[in-house]
Amino acid sequence: MAKKNIHFEISERKVLLRIFDLISVGVALYGFNYFTDFDYFKIDEYNWHWLILLIIYIIGFGTIFELYDLKKSSRIESITSSILLTTSTTVLVYLLTPFFTPTLPENRIQILYFFLAILLPLLIWRFAYITLISSPRFYKRALLVGEISNIESIVGAFKNVDPNYQIIGFINCEISQEDNIKYKGIKEFDASNIYDVLAKEHISEIVIASNNSETIAPSIYVDLITLLERGFPIKEYTQVYEDMSYRVPVQFVGKDFYKYFPFSRNNKNKLYLTYRRIFDLVLSFIGLCFSVLILPILLIGNLIGNRGPLFYIQERIGKNGKPFKIYKFRSMIINAEKDGAVWAKKNDTRITTFGRFLRTSRIDELPQLINIIKGDMSIIGPRPERPVFVNELSQVIPFYNTRHIVKPGLTGWAQVKSRYGSSIDDSMEKLQYDLFYIKHRSFLMDFNIIIKTLSTVIFFRGQ
Repeated sequence: MAKKNIHFEISERKVLLRIFDLISVGVALYGFNYFTDFDYFKIDEYNWHWLILLIIYIIGFGTIFELYDLKKSSRIESITSSILLTTSTTVLVYLLTPFFTPTLPENRIQILYFFLAILLPLLIWRFAYITLISSPRFYKRALLVGEISNIESIVGAFKNVDPNYQIIGFINCEISQEDNIKYKGIKEFDASNIYDVLAKEHISEIVIASNNSETIAPSIYVDLITLLERGFPIKEYTQVYEDMSYRVPVQFVGKDFYKYFPFSRNNKNKLYLTYRRIFDLVLSFIGLCFSVLILPILLIGNLIGNRGPLFYIQERIGKNGKPFKIYKFRSMIINAEKDGAVWAKKNDTRITTFGRFLRTSRIDELPQLINIIKGDMSIIGPRPERPVFVNELSQVIPFYNTRHIVKPGLTGWAQVKSRYGSSIDDSMEKLQYDLFYIKHRSFLMDFNIIIKTLSTVIFFRGQ
């Protein structure tokens, strides 16, 4: 078979971005030392701790300001703002860090050199990444094999998941019949030419999009076995979707649902659960202290912009379907639901002027720290929903109540990865992310959510 195109997986691209960010900055700092009178930051065997701290700051602030978001990294106009924010914050915090960084320079031009030595290489490297790595020559090219009845929905689901992943065409795996339906969305290839298709189209992997392996024609089945024995990547479509989108595709789950929910062992791990509880309590007490400090500002803002009670209490569904009372700072007008429960939506006219600030900054959620201390909630988990909406959504969305096997959270994977849920379709998307979190939750994933939550707060993306 012909040699396949080079393709970088999602995890490989993220590692590549981080490694070359650091290499480019290191080379630039060395160059500034060598070719100019820049002497604030010297790279040698005596000052290695200066470099270690700088690496931590670049990676840390780069993550917060979405420098490693692959969609943003594929467009120079969107990644430039992240580079500027990361560079500015890194330089400022580095200059103000005592003991572990060089003494502040007497000549202020040194600060400018330091800023440029980080900014310019990041801009140049990221432009090279967009031009070379994030280009069609490195796209992964996939071939679908499945029933035509499934192809359209699967192509639509994959369309916006990863810009570097392309479905080139499909092969109908069903036994040929006179009344077979046709799908014109992507090119259909003849099953008898599968080897030629893989070679000519530079296919990187085959994705099996079949709900029932019994429908696969025997000749195609033999070809797939042969390809697998030769080491060609053949994957099941729900697993590919989950690996790329970081969510469980519940819309494709059938009667064999048990295969899709091997939930994380951390759901029963006593050490992990103990850490979570300690983490919840420590962060909640810190958050409540912060809330007390800003309370006078909130009282004034509420008096002027909300004109009514500051706090709002509402019933939500918690772990194992148990209802509890949730506390929030009020962000809507009084009697916002006098005609019954209504979905909150973007630019909702019921939200007050001050309430909009509370929502976009996520400050309206701070009273839920009391719920966390009480044990009704956790810092991280699926957002708790109201009983009326839970009843409605569980009737139309499969496995919706599965999200209640863990405590609801103040923030969560769905909150940092998707838009505000204002419809059944939005709730379906959020459920996919919630189930992915329940399935894979760990120390590292919790840390990732905290970092992404900081990004949400900094960029005022709360709704």
